[in-house]
Amino acid sequence: YPPTMVDSGPILENVVEGDDIDLNIFPVPTWHELDGGPYIGTADSVITRDPDTGVVNAGTYRGQLHDRNSVGMMVTHGHHGYIHRQKYFAKGERCPVVMVFGVDPLLWTLSTTSISPDISELNYAGAIRGEPLPVIKGRVTGLPIPANAEIAIEGYAEPGVTRKEGRFGEWQGYYAGGVTDQPFVKASTLYYRNAPILTGAPPAKGAYNPYGLARSTWRSAHVWNEIVAAGVPGVKGVWLPPCGGSWYLQIVSIEQRYGGHATHAGHAVAHSRSGAFSARYTIVVDDDVNPYDLEDVMWAVCTRSLPTDADIIKKGWGSHSEPLFRRTSAAPVDSTPPRAIVYAVKPYEWRNEFAPVNLASEEMRRQAFAKWKDAFNGRLQII
Repeated sequence: YPPTMVDSGPILENVVEGDDIDLNIFPVPTWHELDGGPYIGTADSVITRDPDTGVVNAGTYRGQLHDRNSVGMMVTHGHHGYIHRQKYFAKGERCPVVMVFGVDPLLWTLSTTSISPDISELNYAGAIRGEPLPVIKGRVTGLPIPANAEIAIEGYAEPGVTRKEGRFGEWQGYYAGGVTDQPFVKASTLYYRNAPILTGAPPAKGAYNPYGLARSTWRSAHVWNEIVAAGVPGVKGVWLPPCGGSWYLQIVSIEQRYGGHATHAGHAVAHSRSGAFSARYTIVVDDDVNPYDLEDVMWAVCTRSLPTDADIIKKGWGSHSEPLFRRTSAAPVDSTPPRAIVYAVKPYEWRNEFAPVNLASEEMRRQAFAKWKDAFNGRLQII
């Protein structure tokens, strides 16, 4: 469902150009106590186009409001918006950018996930909606802008031109990443509807992250689809919990079918498109363990895994705001932290001899509940 180009929409109710632009007309918050300034871009969609393939990407990247018409474009290395921007810069060209600051929940959620670089989030949103997403053509950049958006700017990021960006309270729960020199977008055109809503999603610690659960749900589904497509059989569940920001911790439950199956699954998750970024721990559990219950998962880790059996992967793809990365200058540096795959599964070769779990069987529970049904007035239920 490619987007449909339209000539009108709420986003065109107000259009401001050039030196008349003043983003301070919007109530842009300083979201965290120690942030380096107000951030207009938290629940945003930053739209770029690959200069080689023409594919349009929409990603959620933080945007610091530097002044009345300049917004930071802090994108961690490896993300699609970063790759697009670097392609322009490598040619000595400026990168056209649209930043949407009031975006519908569907497109924003898709912007936070890891979709194939060959598929546009705008097309993906249309497929879920069951109809194309209406967009207008940016007057300056020619990029698509959602016609029903609340607020949007378009402009350019210039090669070799940066401003100090940060610090910012990120999804890891820390003011990590410090202050660095980052590209920014100077707005050429501002679009906004009457009485616009500035959407916001300030990151916070673990499950307190306002979009943690939604992002965990989407990214878990993506990883599940990707590892099954890669040939991993017997997958019973995948969960990337909010406590790790949907990045640091990955859990996959499998029905073991062959020797090395757990290794196959663990590495597939750790190296999947949606699971490769900023993963710290990938935990593989058996199908009798609930991957969505961290207590159950950690019980399996404690009783079915040995530290010496974990696989350590060096030089992984890490986040700019990695708290364990010690920054010594304002120059952007790619972080490449290691990650571990923990096998909290029964040894396949003697899994049938493994000590049985000391829980009552379903048949015993049925008998007990039937016996005591009258005594508890039917309040006992089989769960």
